[in-house]
Amino acid sequence: MASIIGRCPVRLWGMTSAERLRRSLARAGVTEVRQGLDVQEVGDASPSDDGRRHLLVRDDHVFDAVLIADLARAEDTVLTTDAGLPVAAIVGAADVGAAAAMLQGGGSVPAGLRVVGPGGLSSAYNNALRKREAPYLMRLDADTLPAVERRMFAGSYKGVTDLVTKYVWPAPALRVTRWCAGHGITPNMVTWLSLVLVLLAMAAFWHGWFLSGLVMAWGMTFLDTVDGKLARVTMTSTKLGNVFDHGIDLVHPPFWYWAWMVGLAAVGLPLDPGWLVLAIVVAGYVLQRLQEGLFIALFGLEIHIWRRFDSWFRLITARRNPNLLLLTAGALAGRPDLGMLAVAVWTIASLLVHTVQILQALPARRSGPLVSWLAR
Repeated sequence: MASIIGRCPVRLWGMTSAERLRRSLARAGVTEVRQGLDVQEVGDASPSDDGRRHLLVRDDHVFDAVLIADLARAEDTVLTTDAGLPVAAIVGAADVGAAAAMLQGGGSVPAGLRVVGPGGLSSAYNNALRKREAPYLMRLDADTLPAVERRMFAGSYKGVTDLVTKYVWPAPALRVTRWCAGHGITPNMVTWLSLVLVLLAMAAFWHGWFLSGLVMAWGMTFLDTVDGKLARVTMTSTKLGNVFDHGIDLVHPPFWYWAWMVGLAAVGLPLDPGWLVLAIVVAGYVLQRLQEGLFIALFGLEIHIWRRFDSWFRLITARRNPNLLLLTAGALAGRPDLGMLAVAVWTIASLLVHTVQILQALPARRSGPLVSWLAR
């Protein structure tokens, strides 16, 4: 079980620190949680010595989710800030009172407990987000709130992704994510809006309204960034929402390319043979996805995080956002047909690069399992 010590009044991402801790604890498998306790209340409500571990956490600090998860699996451990201030502990029933007093600054570390900082408790490598980044642990008050939210938002970002998502969207997405969290907008609401933009962009492309369609398409890609970040910072992601979001991401690009080809004919700029160009773009998209799955099946690792080059190439490989850049350049130049031809050529080039990556990984595996450069 767990106790959240304190009653921090500062709200972040539309919720109290105690509520965020409760959600983080639930994700770590700790569902029996008491919130907003002081030292006396923790001591009075200490469990009997039934062999259970008791997790105590101060709510005037913000913890990376991995810290809570790793602490919940630990035993007889005190977590401190980098400056050495105790902010959380997991102890047996006999040490609950002493640990609570320690966390409130009124006592020393009980004998026999291991004392660690964030780096000593959790790894800096995050496989799910494809990056290496030290877990955060920050004090929360009115003065630190802006910096805390910026750090939390940065922590929700994937480290290996396309260049638009990585370099263009973060600043505006932070502001929109903060607004959504403060107004009770859920990630699924954002995803539904992105689906509407998918359909509107497709309709615009179909009629040859390329620039209008691109505005909606880029709006969709922006919301695709926001919904995931909103889910992570508010800890409201669900399996169904994840399937909904990623399902849209996976399915819609070929339909956009098809609509673009129809639109080219509608404005008198048909490609010849158009069916071949469309087949290259769509088949290349599907084959690249299959290559990614094959790499995971063969090597237990994502193709984009094996070596430093592989992560760099993910910035520009022929996926939706880099392809949209090519289509946008063509539309702005008044030659949307050349934009689609560029997508076809870049799809072939990207497919060849990923094929070489797989062929290089086959002999490399003989020396042992492949390990991401981010984990080394």
